[in-house]
Amino acid sequence: MGLFNWFTQEVAIDLGTANTLIIHNDKVVVDEPSIVAFDRTTNKVIAIGRQAMQMEGKTHANIHTVRPLKDGVIADFNAAEHMIRGMIKKINNGKGWFFPSLRMVICIPSGITEVEKRAVRDSAEIAGAKEVYLIHEPMAAAVGIGIDVDEPMGNMIIDIGGGTTEIAVIALSGIVCDQSIRVAGDNFDSDIINYIRRQHNIMIGERTAEKIKIEVGSALPELQDPPEDFAVQGRDLMTGVPKQITVSYTEIAHCLDKSISKIEEGILKALEITPPELSADIYQTGIYLTGGGALLRGLDKRIHAKTKLPVHIAEDPLRAVVRGTGISLKNIGKFKFLMQ
Repeated sequence: MGLFNWFTQEVAIDLGTANTLIIHNDKVVVDEPSIVAFDRTTNKVIAIGRQAMQMEGKTHANIHTVRPLKDGVIADFNAAEHMIRGMIKKINNGKGWFFPSLRMVICIPSGITEVEKRAVRDSAEIAGAKEVYLIHEPMAAAVGIGIDVDEPMGNMIIDIGGGTTEIAVIALSGIVCDQSIRVAGDNFDSDIINYIRRQHNIMIGERTAEKIKIEVGSALPELQDPPEDFAVQGRDLMTGVPKQITVSYTEIAHCLDKSISKIEEGILKALEITPPELSADIYQTGIYLTGGGALLRGLDKRIHAKTKLPVHIAEDPLRAVVRGTGISLKNIGKFKFLMQ
């Protein structure tokens, strides 16, 4: 068994719509955008991750960039397989590591279908995995932020990623009730693009929209510690000439309002179907926010105002899911029943 373990390399993967993170030997060794650049003529991969991200929106006719995941699930099977393989090569900075056998734990949205699950498993196997385990994102997030999932105690986790928002009530090592909404970070970006086009007559790209979200994104129109206005460059739709404007956090809060309301509806729906004993626990423990969306200014206060429950933002919310996936991989015997 010891010899088999020596030949088996273990990796935990958070295969996200926006970013892919990999843990190997208890360390986050890869943290790159989930994007692949292909050469159209040869169909070969030119770049993966950060390099491909720099090309997005700036390519000529021979190069096209692909985001293999959409709404938390694999939309382009071929690109996903190339991306997983390329990301694994980046472990140890790609210094020609030879992995005789790979054991992978990959996290998936809780609302995923059997077909979508199969696509994740197949992509991982084609990329070289001998053993593939799948774990639901809310469960991985709960383990990652240090919640004892074995306890007969209700905890509510909200994981706001790039493609999906996962809302789950967890108790006794299982998801009691959940809501998986396909409204998350990517929707915030497209809301910002549409708002800037409508309000300022300026066309911006996805990367600029994401930058705006990070710099001045807000869930509330009034903040105690507001960020400074942000300068945005884009193409003027009237003249076609590049132009610069400034946007404030109040404007962005206004344009994100509808998407955040959908997340709030999902939270209330999940609370409605929660068994009364677990509702009593959640009143005590509150709601835990993880994922990149948890970093949106004022979101915790807005959810608190809507639910009247304590809202806690996880420490390092971007890595909570991958940390939990890594812990599950390390203690695979203990957590195997959480996996599929």
